[in-house]
Amino acid sequence: MNLDMVMQELEALGKERTKKMYQSNGAREPLFGVATGGMKPIFRKIKRNQPLAEELYATGNYDAMYFAGVIADPKAMSEADFERWMDGAYFYMLSDYVVAVTLAETDIAQEVSDKWIASGMELKMSAGWSCYCWLLGNRPDREFSEGKITGMLELVKNTIHDAPERTKYAMNNFIYTVAVSYLPLHDKAVEIAREVGPVEVGRGAKSKFLDASANIQKAIDRGQLGFKRKYVRC
Repeated sequence: MNLDMVMQELEALGKERTKKMYQSNGAREPLFGVATGGMKPIFRKIKRNQPLAEELYATGNYDAMYFAGVIADPKAMSEADFERWMDGAYFYMLSDYVVAVTLAETDIAQEVSDKWIASGMELKMSAGWSCYCWLLGNRPDREFSEGKITGMLELVKNTIHDAPERTKYAMNNFIYTVAVSYLPLHDKAVEIAREVGPVEVGRGAKSKFLDASANIQKAIDRGQLGFKRKYVRC
């Protein structure tokens, strides 16, 4: 399948209700409104195809950019490629669920994520923290430095309340993911979650609070400690 054929198939799968939902989360035109599950039949026809993924991502169409992440070959991507994709990720559903997820399947994931976390840029920071969540939730505990993850928990504790909006979500999820999926630091993450307390996001009447402690307890109650995904991408 070529670019035009894929775009036609995606357009045919678009639904106005889904489109409006994506737009309410920050997506902008052009987009069709394709449910992610609806993309699976197209993926089965294409499998991994990095050149086509690059063409799709370059369209600027949200659904095409998302599908680019589905068919991408992460190991064929360089750090410069991920930087370019990150530059095109204009809201969190792209930064955290396309770019970060794709990066999580590479050998350079931690190296690139560390740079993004230190960047001071909201969506790069969000993608960096999110990538660690995908990594911790998939890879064996032995692949991570306990000292490094401890330092990252301390960084979250000291900066989360003043972090940019989307970064707060990713940092909060990092505390939760360490507690649930990285057993060497479960107790430390639980302690940090308590010290951090509820984290306010949004403003005015739309503000709400993120509570890592409550979500960690729910995971404990469900017997999910030590949870690891078999695959990062579907």
